[in-house]
Amino acid sequence: MGNGIGQLIWAVALLAAGVGVFFRVEQVMPRLVEFSHFAAARWFIRFCFYLMAVVLIGGGVKKIIAFGRGRTGRSDK
Repeated sequence: MGNGIGQLIWAVALLAAGVGVFFRVEQVMPRLVEFSHFAAARWFIRFCFYLMAVVLIGGGVKKIIAFGRGRTGRSDK
């Protein structure tokens, strides 16, 4: 796929998913810790959720920047 509108839609979807995960962690963690199996690893699970959010947001921002550079004709090559 090139720098089409589909890539921009995908970038916005990645960004929205990352923001959604970031804000949803605090709502989900209390319910997740209720299960005794996950209680001991709650800090690791929280870290993983936040890491996933950062990766999604970073990927979305990277694609949006790449889309913007492709539209303006600039390139770093």
